[in-house]
Parts: sequence; structure tokens; C-alpha cells
Amino acid sequence: MSHDNGPSLWSTFSAGLWRENPIFAIVIGLCPTMAVTNTVTNALVMGVATAFVLMGSSAMVSALRKVTPGPVRITIYIIIIATFVSAVDWALAALLPLAHKQLGAFISLIVVNCIILGRAEAFAARNPVLPSVLDALGMAAGFTLAMLMISTPREILGSGTLLGLPLFGPRFEPWVIMVLPPGGFLTMATELTILAWWRHRSAERQALAEAT
Repeated sequence: MSHDNGPSLWSTFSAGLWRENPIFAIVIGLCPTMAVTNTVTNALVMGVATAFVLMGSSAMVSALRKVTPGPVRITIYIIIIATFVSAVDWALAALLPLAHKQLGAFISLIVVNCIILGRAEAFAARNPVLPSVLDALGMAAGFTLAMLMISTPREILGSGTLLGLPLFGPRFEPWVIMVLPPGGFLTMATELTILAWWRHRSAERQALAEAT
């Protein structure tokens, strides 16, 4: 199934998971990625919050795309995004006060997350509501997946826990650097290197298969 003779809905959704993953492919939205991936819980909460804002703002930007004046479109996008961020901020403060306190200012900074404003400008403003929501869902899922891939080894090695549950005995010595910002960059660099190697190997195999 396709929309307006463009990519299929599945292709629109799946792009953010891998081909255009915001962290591992486009490499944007790194500020919250480095700051909150010291634990898996923080990464999950940030991922869900970002998904709500991204999907809600993309749907509204798409619905209003034909009546949004071009000269002030970015201002309107930011107002829409800020509205959804405020709703998330209040909901977390009421329902998950501990997570809200740990994430601190990074919830409010979702307003200026390049992923959200970028999808509003590059996709939602040019496409109908359903594809825009699917694009937002795929990007949010890819963002959350990448955050989990980074936060899991950081929490395990830096705290000796997973989702707050202890994994090792009392003799385990945590790698303190892993819960600090340098640990985030180290983990992400390692995973980017592995992904680049895997992509290179896949390309070589495909080229070999086509040659034979």
C-alpha cells in the first residue's frame, strides 16, 4: 500500500528504525542521548516522552500544513511542539515524579530536539496525517531502540544493575566512567564502529553475490 504514489506505509515507518535511524544513521539528538542513557529506565522514559511529542506534533503539523503560512511555519512548529512537551512534562511530574526529577531539564529540551523539528519540516509539512504519524512512530521507535542499545551496557558496567536490579555480587567494581558523559560517547562510538563494520561486510557480500 502506498500514499500519493510515494513510499509504502511500511517503508515510511521502518525507515526510522534502521535506514534513517536518528542516532546511528543521521546522528542527531545526541544531547539527550548522552545525558540520560546512564540507566535503562531513564532511556525508556525519555523515549516514550519523545515518541508522544513527535507523533502528536507531526500529526498536527500535517493536519495544518495547507493553512500554515510559510514565513512563520517554524515558529508555529515550535509552538505546537512546546504544547506537547508541556503536556508530557506535567504528566511525568504527576505520575512519575522520580523519573521527572532525574531527567530534569532534558524533558523541556525536547522542544529543541533536532529529530522532532526536523521531521516536522522535512516530512509532516509535506505529507498527509497517516504517513506523518507512521514516520514519527518509526523515528521514535528507532530513537528509543538506539537509546536502549546505549543505556544497557552503560548501566550494567557503570552500576552493576539492569532496570535498577543488581546483576553481580558485592565484589563487582562499577566502571564509574560508564555512567558519566564520556561513557556515553565511548559506548556510542563502539556501537557505531560495529554497525559500520557490519554494513561494510553486508555490502561486500551483496557485491560478491551480484558478481557471481
